[in-house]
Amino acid sequence: MRIGHYQCVCRQGDFEANLSTVIKGLELASEARLDIVSFPESFLTGYFAKEEEARAHAFAVDSPEMNQVLQKTASFEPLFMVGFNELRGDDLYDTVAVIEQGKLLGRYSKAMPIYRYFVPGREFPVFEKKGLTFGVIICADGGYIEPARILALKGARLIFAPHFNFVSDPVKHYQMVRNDHIARAVENGVYFLRANNVVPGTKLEGMEYDGHGYGDSYLLNPNGEVVAAAGLYHEYLMIYNLDLQMEHRSQHAWRSIKSATELLETLQQALDARQ
Repeated sequence: MRIGHYQCVCRQGDFEANLSTVIKGLELASEARLDIVSFPESFLTGYFAKEEEARAHAFAVDSPEMNQVLQKTASFEPLFMVGFNELRGDDLYDTVAVIEQGKLLGRYSKAMPIYRYFVPGREFPVFEKKGLTFGVIICADGGYIEPARILALKGARLIFAPHFNFVSDPVKHYQMVRNDHIARAVENGVYFLRANNVVPGTKLEGMEYDGHGYGDSYLLNPNGEVVAAAGLYHEYLMIYNLDLQMEHRSQHAWRSIKSATELLETLQQALDARQ
């Protein structure tokens, strides 16, 4: 099983340019014989601080834009996932679509969105490819225990976490996010793939501050060790050969399962006491 992530630059609000980048990434993934490849959060639409800009570039799963994505990627063998701002009626979601050879297999919407104009997602689907069960969370979801735990309890052995980062303090952010992700990998006994973007320069259309989109996509094994990395501040196709015959769920997976089953009532009591 060959998996990877295309760490790349998003053109804010430019659907055609971003779809071209997805196609380029799929060409590279096909040449590398990848089975699964990810792209960043909100990649097809861009990621915006203001709701009106996010809505202006959002689209639905049954839209001409999604049909174009499906049609133009149908010839590629790798299963892939890509983020976009999704319209569902009047609601706006931060969503990742999971696609294979022109078919929309499913979608995941961010459970813990940073911007309040997004509706939080509350469904946690898992997917299967060549015997590998995997799930998807998005960016800030990785800073919380439950999203990754739910996927692990559903049998996910690999969790993809598409990101769109543009931060004012990259050193602090780098350290915090890495620590969060190591915890998610170890407590659930899963591989955890941080799938980030990069931003050239310190200005980004749609954001009202100077920042850094530093990249640092990586894959952690169930012990929290980095086994693949894309590096900083550049576009790169990260690749890892996951041997499913050699890999098995480590004992760390049962930490999350044990605490969820044995301490749920006590946790609820503690929550009730805070109210």
